[in-house]
Amino acid sequence: MSSIHRASRTKLTAALGLTCAAALTLSACSSTESASTESAPATAVDGPITIVASTNVWGSVAEAVAGDLATVTSIISDPSADPHSYEASPADAAAVAEASLVVFNGGGYDQFIEDILGSEGQDVPSVDAYALLDESHDHDSEPTSDEATPEAEATDGDGHSHGEVNEHVWYNAEVAAHTAEEIADKLGQLDPDNAAQYTANAETFHEQVHGITDVTAKIAADFPDAPVAQTEPIAHYLIEESELDDRTPEDFKDAIEEGNDPSPASIAATRDLFTSKSVRALVYNIQTEDAVTQDIRSTSEAAGIPVVEVTETLPAGMTYIEWQTKAATDLQAALTTAS
Repeated sequence: MSSIHRASRTKLTAALGLTCAAALTLSACSSTESASTESAPATAVDGPITIVASTNVWGSVAEAVAGDLATVTSIISDPSADPHSYEASPADAAAVAEASLVVFNGGGYDQFIEDILGSEGQDVPSVDAYALLDESHDHDSEPTSDEATPEAEATDGDGHSHGEVNEHVWYNAEVAAHTAEEIADKLGQLDPDNAAQYTANAETFHEQVHGITDVTAKIAADFPDAPVAQTEPIAHYLIEESELDDRTPEDFKDAIEEGNDPSPASIAATRDLFTSKSVRALVYNIQTEDAVTQDIRSTSEAAGIPVVEVTETLPAGMTYIEWQTKAATDLQAALTTAS
């Protein structure tokens, strides 16, 4: 795959002027401070069900639940498009406003959707995957006040999460399963006659997710706390669920994700992970390559350390389950090779 030069990672903080102009027949825009993306109530509708997803990742999850009972459209499917900084077109805004259901990532990743939903007076039912993150974690006891939730975790002004919470929640297969269940619930309200089918489809999807989590559990058992590195924290949850030790300097990952040049010190520290063979694999986002990340990959390959390629959008011809199963098995194979 040819290199795709990195777009600016500056997030879309207020595209409301655009979304207002996008559809003059829609309600007046509100500010981002007052806008809320809490889902509107879903009530039975006449006619065909239309689902709009922010990216083809969530579009694939929606398709698995809806089957042939609804039409699913994904706004972003081009691998060169960056959801962080994507600017909605008038057609995008109209599609969201007219949808029966909107499915998006949340957490600031696809802010353009949140801006459109907020500007439209919360009158579109929606599913926010990031909001379901806490449901994906199994706790042996009730959470204490010290345990972080997606809402409680500190974030910076651009919406990026730090610490244990990260906005790239599609790499957490259980979040995807909970998202599928939430989609089924909303579709059942929109289309009561087919509610049982939506629920059954979501249950099938969840069973398929177990194929992914079985792989990450095997990685955790076979390679406990194995050290790895990544060019940016796209696959954070794949690494976390595999119970691996991400040794990448935080300032390097943050700079790459934001589209900034990492400091010479952080580049040197990252390269040293490979030249000293302190890590066993490099997780590499092929959709946002630049000179720095290409150098890191070359350094890894020269040291004989396997590279695991990951992406932010769904490759052509693959479903979510196929894509995430491949990511997990590729990681497993890389660690096996490095043993």
